Amino acid sequence: MIIENFNDYKLSSELLKAISMLNFKSPTKVQKQVIPAVLDGNDVVVKSQTGSGKTASFAIPICELVDWDENKPQALILTPTRELAIQVKEDVFNVGRFKRIKASAIYGKAPFSRQEKELKQKTHIVVGTPGRVIDHMERGTFDTSKIKYLIVDEADEMLNMGFVEQIETIIKELPKDRVTMLLSATMPKDIKTLCNKYMKAPISIEIEDENSATDRIVQERYTVDRKDKMELLRDVTILENPDSCMIFCNTKQKVEDVCYELSNLKYNCDKIHGGMEQRDRLSVMNGFREGKFRYLIATDVAARGIDIDNISLVINYDIPQDRESYVHRIGRTGRIKNEGRAITFVAKNENKFLDDIHEYIGKEILLKEKPDKETVNNAKEEFITKMNSKPKVKKTKGEKLNKEIMKLHINAGKKTKMRAVDIVGTLCNIKGMTAADIGIINILDVSTFVEILNNKGELVFQALQNTTIKGRLRNVSKV
Repeated sequence: MIIENFNDYKLSSELLKAISMLNFKSPTKVQKQVIPAVLDGNDVVVKSQTGSGKTASFAIPICELVDWDENKPQALILTPTRELAIQVKEDVFNVGRFKRIKASAIYGKAPFSRQEKELKQKTHIVVGTPGRVIDHMERGTFDTSKIKYLIVDEADEMLNMGFVEQIETIIKELPKDRVTMLLSATMPKDIKTLCNKYMKAPISIEIEDENSATDRIVQERYTVDRKDKMELLRDVTILENPDSCMIFCNTKQKVEDVCYELSNLKYNCDKIHGGMEQRDRLSVMNGFREGKFRYLIATDVAARGIDIDNISLVINYDIPQDRESYVHRIGRTGRIKNEGRAITFVAKNENKFLDDIHEYIGKEILLKEKPDKETVNNAKEEFITKMNSKPKVKKTKGEKLNKEIMKLHINAGKKTKMRAVDIVGTLCNIKGMTAADIGIINILDVSTFVEILNNKGELVFQALQNTTIKGRLRNVSKV
């Protein structure tokens, strides 16, 4: 039986509440097949294009299945990039918010010690990149003895980035009795080998959406000399006048150059590439997600799996040199059931890359004539008006969830021997509070953060001004 409503799955009320507040109206095609398969304890191999709702397809059943009382991690989600690890962790956190699921993201170029401290606390789900996961396993800071669920996300990109050996290293250290999921936009031979080697009679799910991402996206191309690309970019953006736009380049230096040129032209823009500090990359992605600027110039670091709603235009300033990257780049627009536009600049010696893309997507990208000066000039006034107006700030996915949740900071932590049980005991003694109103508790060295659910934050905040925690009055503030 194919289920058309999330309420018809065997899901807890806490999960259904989060799903509703995240505006998941009805399951996507991939979710309709994956959710029941995982809830029934089956291994699953999923081939589905980007933008099909894959993350929720595993986040929902995993959040349902983990045992809240177990302190050690029960699920491991492997992702190819740090950005994707952070995003998937956020998605899992949102889905499991009212069930109080604690998810941790572990990835390279971030403080190891901070991740170690986080993993020492109750953690239900770990999302990580292969290299950093192995580091934690080898140092004994990530206990995998209770892992019941393994998810390998964006498996084809793992293969492209040379992570297959690392994935095998991780798998060999995990309990044999587990559910394994593998998700991929394409299914190369090496991925099939991995499935055959480590999965138990997996259910194969292939979503051939009659309204696939590439069909929902209007794709066009221009032939252009390299030296004329910036002029064409100016003309195209004036004509398209997008609310939000991603511009992809093949190198870090080209991203820097294009961002510099557009900034000089007063474009509301920013950049992201692998040479930037992680916190700067996160800040830029969050700013773009929230609509603080219209144009993001990026390398392929931002092409895989990054979920940002309502990107109206993708421009390949440089044509990608492998065909899978093309699909993932343009997949930033035309997200689930939305239409999008993608424009690719092709230099005269790049036809081999174009031919490869045509073969891969099964159709030819429409060749357009470069816009003439009169057409561009006629569109300038409207473009300038939008340029001079502030972009509309977008709501974040979890914003609705946050409305009835208040996060409090308590100025005591591990160094003062604060424990979760001390917090829970104090809060449950406040009139009108129950354990079900207490969300995730995160205890750091000298600070504790606790989420208060069900619109009871103000009640707790006021009560804690005159209530001792572990025998002392603590400084409590809203975050």
